Amino acid sequence: MIDIAIIGFGVVGQGVAEALIEKKELIERRIGRFRVVAIADSKSSVVGEFDLLKAIEYKREKGKLWSDKKAMEIIEEIEFDVVFEATPTNVRDGEPGLSYIKRCIEKGANVITSNKGPLVVAFKELQKLADKNGVKLMYEATVGGAMPVVKLVKKNLAGNEIKSIKGILNGTCNYILSRMEKEKMPYPQILSEAQELGIAEADPTYDVEGIDAGAKLVIIANGLMGMNVKFEDVEINGITTVTPEAFEVASQKGYTIRLIAEARRDKLRVSPRLISLNHPLAIDGTLNALQIETDMAGSIFVIGKGAGKRETASAMISDLIDIYEN
Repeated sequence: MIDIAIIGFGVVGQGVAEALIEKKELIERRIGRFRVVAIADSKSSVVGEFDLLKAIEYKREKGKLWSDKKAMEIIEEIEFDVVFEATPTNVRDGEPGLSYIKRCIEKGANVITSNKGPLVVAFKELQKLADKNGVKLMYEATVGGAMPVVKLVKKNLAGNEIKSIKGILNGTCNYILSRMEKEKMPYPQILSEAQELGIAEADPTYDVEGIDAGAKLVIIANGLMGMNVKFEDVEINGITTVTPEAFEVASQKGYTIRLIAEARRDKLRVSPRLISLNHPLAIDGTLNALQIETDMAGSIFVIGKGAGKRETASAMISDLIDIYEN
């Protein structure tokens, strides 16, 4: 029996719980029996024998779980084999997720995280700690959501030197830019509509200023290219100054504008860039896409949904199966 804890029970944590219920039979065919023995968020928790669906419903109705014990108390007191860590991203110091992940690893639990903050702040430290304790640190959900990136590079492209990785790593920005291109409306108007549709956050700073894409780029550089960089090493420009007129000028010359994140050995950059209209990265809507340049396999292109509850859960469940299937 595999004992699972879920730390962070907002949209992502609940999405993982829903996937564990919905896909239980499929998952157990691959890895054997499992159970969720603990759920905790910043204010509350539930442990022991409980109905996972009722826990989801109770949290949505009440805004909390049954017990007042907080996440770190649960990590210290409860034994589990693997944790889904789904607390909010904080690229400044990685907290509280960084402390949660460290303690789980020290206790000998495998970690599956959707939280970019700890990996941006302390990727090498966390990886060394995981190696020392003989556990896995899995982070597919931090880079491209449902779009497979980490396992694609680490497994399918194993043996290749990754020369560069570039692409679109923020669906909110891509949605705003592609609508500006087609409808010739100004940025503030489209941002407001994106917020109403739930595509952009109430505070869209992380997305539109390029911070989210920059954080993902640090994880890509360190985790997939073997570099040792920090968030401050990324040159970042967001999309707030892009205008409909810029798209008109670009289209006359056969180009569009997209927020491109690029990791090369000599430079990390996130910025609005001109992209040929027939280039694979000239995609619309909330999709993510990456072009991976390798020495043996050449150029590999991958595209998929980068955000959303089910998409993130998809990546995290794939990490769970990856840990235990063999």
